Amino acid sequence: MCSPFAIAEMAPLDDAGMAEVSGRGGIYLSGDISINELGGPIQNDYFGRCNEQDKKCGARLAYQLKEGGGWMVLDEIRGMFAFEGLTLRVRSIDSGFGGDGELFNRDVIELGLPDTVRFNDVQFKIAASNTPRPTDPGFMQTDIFDVEMQGDVLMQGNLLVFPEGNP
Repeated sequence: MCSPFAIAEMAPLDDAGMAEVSGRGGIYLSGDISINELGGPIQNDYFGRCNEQDKKCGARLAYQLKEGGGWMVLDEIRGMFAFEGLTLRVRSIDSGFGGDGELFNRDVIELGLPDTVRFNDVQFKIAASNTPRPTDPGFMQTDIFDVEMQGDVLMQGNLLVFPEGNP
């Protein structure tokens, strides 16, 4: 018993063959991320051990706003993040947005947030820093505010990331 597809071989497609192929572009993601959940069974040493005496622990995300400028920081990130069906794709904005879409007429990155994006007992700090890492020489950080979300937060909709500057 042999299926006819079992002996098919792969072959390259030329431009004419590719023109007949249709599909949807984008990425579909699902997963769970736990970062030093307080009261959780396992504390991950990679992000620093959390305990009652030392509240400074968790992940750090630093991004530079412009070349040679300072750093915006999400620091001491802790909690559980889960998502099912998070999508990432490029979307063309050429209409809508109160008439501004036609003038914009460019592509944006769309992050699709299905109703199963869940945050649970999340904490993080938003700060400004002169270096990306606290271990760098001369490190100085100014905390702007702390965020703490107890319980579940469900999100849905789309997040659009617009490019800066002229095309």
